[in-house]
Amino acid sequence: MMNKFQTSHDPTAALNLRRIFILRSIAIICALAAITIASQVLEMTLPLLPLLVIVAIHGVINIMTLLRMRQPRPVSSWEFFVQLVLDTLILCALLYFSGGSTNPFVSLFLLPLVIVASILPQRFTWAMAVLTVGCYSLLIYFYQPLPHAHIKHGVDFDLHVTGMWFGFLLSTGLIVFFVVRMANSLRERDEILTEAREQTLRDQHLVALGTLATGAAHELGTPLATMAVLASELKREHADDADVIEKAQMLRSQLDRCKNILSDITASAGQARPEGGKQLAIDDYLSHVVELMRTSRPDAKIACHLNGAKPPPQILADKTLSQALLNILNNAADASIDNIEIEGRWNSEQLTVTIRDKGEGLSPAVQAAAGTPFFTTKPNGQGLGLYLTRAVIDRFGGKVELLNHENGGAQTIIKLPLENIEVTT
Repeated sequence: MMNKFQTSHDPTAALNLRRIFILRSIAIICALAAITIASQVLEMTLPLLPLLVIVAIHGVINIMTLLRMRQPRPVSSWEFFVQLVLDTLILCALLYFSGGSTNPFVSLFLLPLVIVASILPQRFTWAMAVLTVGCYSLLIYFYQPLPHAHIKHGVDFDLHVTGMWFGFLLSTGLIVFFVVRMANSLRERDEILTEAREQTLRDQHLVALGTLATGAAHELGTPLATMAVLASELKREHADDADVIEKAQMLRSQLDRCKNILSDITASAGQARPEGGKQLAIDDYLSHVVELMRTSRPDAKIACHLNGAKPPPQILADKTLSQALLNILNNAADASIDNIEIEGRWNSEQLTVTIRDKGEGLSPAVQAAAGTPFFTTKPNGQGLGLYLTRAVIDRFGGKVELLNHENGGAQTIIKLPLENIEVTT
């Protein structure tokens, strides 16, 4: 998810390569038409063989591009750039045999530059700018002139050609400076819009889950209350039977546990509750979470390391935040129950909690999809634990990163700004 996890390829690259194929096809047709008109209609003496060979080479490149488009392999930025470099060199060769910088079509060098500036990172734009300016500059001195062209212009036309070169140089600089910045702004805007759409989708999922959770809690509340009343009546009616009283007390304790679980569900769904949190020092809070984990998973071996400024800041021990940390700890226990590490570090601005397991780690596909609704690698999993954890951390203004550790296993890094959880006095 670009969620907090990044994909490695641009999904629009294949579409851009298709557009290059179409644009190159149009350029080949136009080149053949220009050669035909110049030689047949205008009766100009042109080096037809070299020109047709260059156009044929361009056609072969386009056929290879068509075959490449049918492959599922992602198109990289370098591959796209090489395609445009080939087009630029083909244009340079055509202009060499048709008047060089005096050819009115020399301004077409701006086309690949604009494409690169609009699509690719800035380093490719600078490389294309150097290439196009270099080709244009060489064509001022090295070319085969068009027959009967500009014979009577003399020095004045040479100044005109030089002026065209300066104009091209100025256009190149403006494209590199302004178009690149505008393209970057558009990319940033698209990223913001994508993140906003993902956030809206997450909110819709959370609203649906919250509605289901509160509805289930409401429906289960009535039968649980009835069972609690019946358990109390059993204790009162059989006050002289120790075995019945013991069973009734056990039943009542389990009912109380169910009520607490339902209360936690409604809290996770966003319902207000008076016992939602209490004030604790940050090290005591993290130790409390670890103890809760050891209580629910007594077979888990957890090493806890706490480091930070003294005295530790006081924070609101919100139950939804505790449950979020427990979800991560449970995932770590499922991966390697005998070796779990949790490290808490804090300063005056931020709390960082790192939870690491010694399991098999994460494949790229799992790392990309982790945290999306209903995605799970567990046989009986529901795919909501990490998703809800991220939602809770987002609500406190924090971030969740899921990474592979360099020494093996996976680690989850949770960063929380203290201003959103700290209790000020």
